[in-house]
Amino acid sequence: MSVSRINRIILTGALLSLGALASGCSSIDRLSQIGEKPKLTEIENPTTQPGYKPVQMPMPKPEQASYNANSLWRNGSRAFFKDQRAARIGDLLTVTVNITDKANIANETQRSRSNKEDSGITDFIGSKTMGLQAQKVLPGRILTADSTASSDGKGSVNRQEALQTNVAAVVTQVLPNGNLVVEGKQEIRVNFEIRELIVAGIVRPEDIQSDNTIDSSKIAQARIAYGGRGQITDVQQPRYGQQVMDVLLPF
Repeated sequence: MSVSRINRIILTGALLSLGALASGCSSIDRLSQIGEKPKLTEIENPTTQPGYKPVQMPMPKPEQASYNANSLWRNGSRAFFKDQRAARIGDLLTVTVNITDKANIANETQRSRSNKEDSGITDFIGSKTMGLQAQKVLPGRILTADSTASSDGKGSVNRQEALQTNVAAVVTQVLPNGNLVVEGKQEIRVNFEIRELIVAGIVRPEDIQSDNTIDSSKIAQARIAYGGRGQITDVQQPRYGQQVMDVLLPF
């Protein structure tokens, strides 16, 4: 076996090892799922997930409820009868996601600059009267420099997105002023592709409709994610090696 062939085998092994390290456990999991449908994630408590942090917002001073003698009405109550809308931790409400986004932007920037520097002495201590040999030795033009720079940049954005769906969310926290922190996740599997919809944010109880629904536009600090995973998404993504080269290559 020639030395060049041995070197090629060693290089191939090194590249394979590097690819395995780059992909990590993700590649092993994907290899174990070949021919199998992607598994749905288990239903879990959002407050126990890694990275979960309770929401802290500026709050007014709490007001104590007062009761009037011989009265059925309590100060601060939103309704005379019991409210069936979500109000406590663990209650459910339906979030109506209705997003229509359209943007069309075009920008162009042009810049040009030209500099020229020229300095010298036309007659250094009477060099013109000293003959040709003296003119060769004595300085004439001391410094001559010029530079030219120009740039032309263009950019455009043409985006149009629409998302309309519903997702049930659970109240995970009640803030001191009564606002609700909600979070909902929905997974739908069709053949070998899973679609995920995640909604989280802060809602006012007053914005919840009588049918226990709320529009996504009324959610403060809204976090809405819609995506998927599976065979189709896997094909659309570039390979790990290509992603690494895109990050490392300077060109």
